[in-house]
Amino acid sequence: MKIYEMRIAPNPRRVRIFLAEKGISNIEFIQLDLQKGENLTPEFKRKNPFGKVPVLELDDGTCINETVAICRYFEEIHPENPLLGSNAVEKAQIEMWQRWVEFYFLMPTGMCFQHTSGYFKDRMVPIREWGDECRIHVSKFMHFLNKHLETNTYLIGNKFSIADITALCTLDFNKVNQISISPEQIHLKRWYEDVSSRPSAKA
Repeated sequence: MKIYEMRIAPNPRRVRIFLAEKGISNIEFIQLDLQKGENLTPEFKRKNPFGKVPVLELDDGTCINETVAICRYFEEIHPENPLLGSNAVEKAQIEMWQRWVEFYFLMPTGMCFQHTSGYFKDRMVPIREWGDECRIHVSKFMHFLNKHLETNTYLIGNKFSIADITALCTLDFNKVNQISISPEQIHLKRWYEDVSSRPSAKA
């Protein structure tokens, strides 16, 4: 199996942490430079028509795109140490939090970066005002997380899950946006130190 990625990007890192938590290591990682447009070639777009990473390519040539879909594949073939839930309620709660973190934290983080950094200005029209608005939404969600983590070890009670992985990668990527945990967000800081200390966080 192969995974096409750009190591510094947050979505590929989510997959690497997921695999590390599962103890899966028999994967070949192929690096693409997104700024140089290596993900926009006709050859790569046959693997993912949207030109995004990561992409999982199975031994028979089947390609699976989208971070959570890739993680779902590995959860199904390696069910030990479930990160997507082990019963109906847990699965639903993890799905709920995963979507919240993606929609209200990861997505505005990416939009803030794309529309204020100029990193992809050769293939999009950055709108500074939209990037600044997304920065506000990121900060608001961090306050929401801090309040929630006052009474929860992880995002879903005492259960470390894919939602925590997504939140960790998003928080770390916000360094490019110069957004960090504020001094008063003590519960978010406690959670961050906890999940960052897991061996998988170095994946």
